[in-house]
Parts: sequence; structure tokens; C-alpha cells
Amino acid sequence: MKPEDVSIPEEALEESYLAASGPGGQHANTTETGVQMRVDLTALGLSGRVLNRLRHLAGSKVTKDRAAMIITAKGSRSREDNRREARARLAELIAKAHVMPKARRKTKPSRAAKARRTDSKVKRGAVKKMRGKVDY
Repeated sequence: MKPEDVSIPEEALEESYLAASGPGGQHANTTETGVQMRVDLTALGLSGRVLNRLRHLAGSKVTKDRAAMIITAKGSRSREDNRREARARLAELIAKAHVMPKARRKTKPSRAAKARRTDSKVKRGAVKKMRGKVDY
């Protein structure tokens, strides 16, 4: 799934604005162009596994009750650009959560590999044994 294919319901989003750091000079001190977007994870309508992967990918962005996620964007001077950036980040996270991780298959070293390992260890031990004091 691509981030462009993700549809985010508007009722799942709640936006608030804050003073953004970064470019803008004195203008940045007087306007609230940064966006803090609160996403209700249960309102996204994702399946259980995808929702769990999304929570795992979001990490510290998820609230303690695991019901919401907070995304903050304040890199641009424009409020609209910051809104677009926050939504794009959310769409990217949801798209990544839809990708099923590849299952790991357990493997064992072969008998020959084990033998090579022990032989190399024995040789290395012999080299180290020769380093001691010389007894004449």
C-alpha cells in the first residue's frame, strides 16, 4: 500500500495550533503556524493486526491509553504546509503498518559448520598458548 492510497476519515482527526520554532523571524513569535494533530486510532477503522503494527511503528507518539496518536509538524512557516506535512506523515505510517512483516524461518548450523567453528577455536587457542613466557 502506498501513502497516496490511504484514506483518513476527518472525524478521526483533531487539530490544534501552536507557535512553531524555526524560520520566520519575529513573525514566528506572533503566529501559531505549528500543527499538533491528535488521531483517534479506533476511528481509523483498521484491522487488529494493522492497528497493533501502527502502534508499534508510532512508538512514543501513541498516548499512554493507546487510543490516540499525536503528530506534531512545525517545520514550515505556513500553517497549511504544516497541516499537509502532518497528514502525509500519518498516511506514511498507516501505509507502513499495512505491510505484513516477513516471517523468520529458524535455521540450524550444519554439522560441518559446527566442526569448522570448533577447529578455528582450537587453532586460535593454540596460538594464544604459545604467547607465554619461554622456559629454557
